Amino acid sequence: MANDILLGKSQLTGSRTPEVFLHAKYGNRHGMIAGATGTGKSVSLMVMAEGFSKLGVPVFLADVKGDLAGMAQAAVVNDKLKPRLDKLGITDYTPSANPVIFWDIYGKLGHPVRATVSEMGPTLLARLLELNDVQSGVLEVVFKAADDQGWLLLDLKDLRALLNHAADKDNAKELSAKYGLISPTSIAAIQRSLLQLENAGGDVFFGEPALDLADFMRQDMSGRGVVNILAADQLILKPMLYSTFLLWLLSELFEKLPEVGDLDVPKLVFFFDEAHLLFDDCPPALQKRVEQVVRLIRSKGVGVYFCSQNPDDAPDVILGQLGNRVQHALRAFTPRDQKAVNAAAQTFAPNPAVGDITQVITQLGVGEALVSTLQEGGVPLPVERALIVPPTCRIGTITDAERATIRSRSPVGGKYDTAVDRESAFEILTQRTDATIARPAPGDANGGAAQAPAQGPMSGWGKTISDVLLGSGRRQGMIETMAKSAIRSGGSRLGTALVRGVLGSLLKK
Repeated sequence: MANDILLGKSQLTGSRTPEVFLHAKYGNRHGMIAGATGTGKSVSLMVMAEGFSKLGVPVFLADVKGDLAGMAQAAVVNDKLKPRLDKLGITDYTPSANPVIFWDIYGKLGHPVRATVSEMGPTLLARLLELNDVQSGVLEVVFKAADDQGWLLLDLKDLRALLNHAADKDNAKELSAKYGLISPTSIAAIQRSLLQLENAGGDVFFGEPALDLADFMRQDMSGRGVVNILAADQLILKPMLYSTFLLWLLSELFEKLPEVGDLDVPKLVFFFDEAHLLFDDCPPALQKRVEQVVRLIRSKGVGVYFCSQNPDDAPDVILGQLGNRVQHALRAFTPRDQKAVNAAAQTFAPNPAVGDITQVITQLGVGEALVSTLQEGGVPLPVERALIVPPTCRIGTITDAERATIRSRSPVGGKYDTAVDRESAFEILTQRTDATIARPAPGDANGGAAQAPAQGPMSGWGKTISDVLLGSGRRQGMIETMAKSAIRSGGSRLGTALVRGVLGSLLKK
């Protein structure tokens, strides 16, 4: 079958479907890979990712343990792999590597992944900073003010400068009158959260050059889809940053990809490892938006696959959207485990040949899984007990030398490896502050009402000219007026008509 991915072979005698396929035309109907630790989830993920790549579909996945990096190297038929091939009856096994681009938010194990603060938006940033509702509202106001002025927030120093600007008594009064009350206490709390994010190393994610989605959707010279692997072994230690980054990436795809409907193969397949982190401590309003994105992104040609230990780690609304399922063994040691087993069993289309699904799930061996995929007409395949086929790539880690070789051949290294810091809100607001400081205040030592009258016939004219140029205590001078006009026009040149999407990410119109 040209556009199908072989997942495994049935272990049921006389099965009507001896080979279990994932049909690529239904690859955008999403899916889940679940199972306890050490049951073979990573191998199933690699088989799917490799299958999509061979069909020319780009793939994104997060490598939490470091073992998915082996997709960049060909497998070696050893004493462990050969018996597996013999048991499956595979005689045409040909080891091969996949085209891989490595990414890393910290820039150590792959090309740096960056986003601007403006692109992230207030909704996801509030989650990343773990702000309460009041503080999130203040952050919304600050972003709205920046959007209206056309000020791009590229990195955290831009956001800090904007918060300092909003904390000024006069500016806070103006913003509160226009957008809603801003309290110094809330701004101080946001600034403390920013400091914690910076101390945790999260500031490296914000900046330029920002990620271009086109670089995720590449094919190599032979037409195979590129497998984008995010090194997440360190990132996973900061669960909020990890999950927020993945949500931002998903929202970017949703907002910027065009509607394409159902295709013969997806345009991109997205794997979320440790999926429960996406929904832990997720505010109800944000969860509803995530559910909306997952439900609608199918029409953009994007397939989303969640990987987790328990199938109930995702909300019911999202579970109902997952048409392709691979369930590895679960161990019913605790009441929660038993609940997860029952929940998993109820999600499969029944197959009398399998028997009691609740019992079978706890009896599966390593590399075995209960599989159900969408067939012709979108009808779920009655669940099959299958032995998952091995991928043609290496199962395991790679050496530093192998990683360095792959990075040196990457087509995007020159674009992302060097950070850029162009003019943005920090520079604009600094110029405004400097202009304000440069204007003498009334009554100071350099001029004003308290200054002793200058001697000579020109002293009155000098004061009048000073007031016109620099302003008096009650009126702006020409210099300040011109400076503010330049700042406004400069801000507008950075980006006009800034509009935000479902998850608050930036849309440019």
